[in-house]
Amino acid sequence: MNELISRLALQFQPNIGGTTIKKLLTYYGSASAVLAEKSKVSPFGKRVPLPKLTAEIQRLAEQELRWMERYSIRLCFWNDDDYPKRLTTCPDAPYLFYYRGNHIFNEQKMVAVVGTRNITPYGKDVTRKIIDELRQYNVCVVSGLARGVDAVAHEQALDSGLKTAAVMGCGLGTIYPDCNERLARRILNEGSALVSEFTFQTKPDRQNFPQRNRIIAGMADATIVMETAAKGGSVITAHIAQSYNRDVFAVPGNIFAPTYEGCHALIRKNIAAIVTSGADVAELMGWDLQAPKTVQASLFVELTDDERCVANVITETPDIMIDDITTTLPQYTPSKLAALLLQLELKGVIRCNPGKRYSLISA
Repeated sequence: MNELISRLALQFQPNIGGTTIKKLLTYYGSASAVLAEKSKVSPFGKRVPLPKLTAEIQRLAEQELRWMERYSIRLCFWNDDDYPKRLTTCPDAPYLFYYRGNHIFNEQKMVAVVGTRNITPYGKDVTRKIIDELRQYNVCVVSGLARGVDAVAHEQALDSGLKTAAVMGCGLGTIYPDCNERLARRILNEGSALVSEFTFQTKPDRQNFPQRNRIIAGMADATIVMETAAKGGSVITAHIAQSYNRDVFAVPGNIFAPTYEGCHALIRKNIAAIVTSGADVAELMGWDLQAPKTVQASLFVELTDDERCVANVITETPDIMIDDITTTLPQYTPSKLAALLLQLELKGVIRCNPGKRYSLISA
């Protein structure tokens, strides 16, 4: 059976959630192998159902494939090599998502920008200012293609020559809201991407938006809340980002403005740090514009072979994420690697930057 059809068929399985499907994929190795399993009992017990390929599910999968071919839509799947590395650390990450445009989901620096649909002139100015000031750091901006802050964030990213990923709360067959159709076309024309985990014809139902917020938070190193009321999707996204151990920033505003109550609450509760500029974000994230200095070989004289192995990886890739170190050095268990990193920090060879990124301390 075609692996792509099998992958598409998994999303139409009734009463089987994403967590179960990811476990099955890990166990069987591919979507085709999962659907080819003849046993009536899952390897994880009777309470875990096995996906089945019925005639109706195959019809739906083939219909989805036709939409993909017609509109140049690509699929990013859980066990693909190019699946976003940041999302792999999120327990509720989608096992697949669709995208149009370019694969920009593993850029070195990625920031989510969220906020109210009822943006004020001040909020608009702040959003444009901060994103434009981040252009020198070559940041990829992730947002949700909604009215207000989202739309301004995508527009300013493109105006500043940055890449931007628009994560949608509907299928790629619908641009919502329709007032952002021109913006969506611009995103595609200028080398960025539209993203959705929903099937092509999925409508923008209310329950889809909180679900898509976890992708916005999970794809980024940090989330910036530009302007938001006390309740709403932006506050939810900030809490999701915090639960993923990602940095959260918020812009302060007028204390009498309802659209800034959410930002002030996030700051007051120590969920978000205050930022008023791109430089603030870069400083808190440990992004340095200067080229990394060459580290003297003498720094490695006192290291064990294992410590030197880890230090060499960090030398080759400055500001490397811990997940990438783990992938590069599979011979070490997570606990062993954590111990080696700690020893290197104590010996003054490396530093741990915000976002669990590691870099060498120059001699």
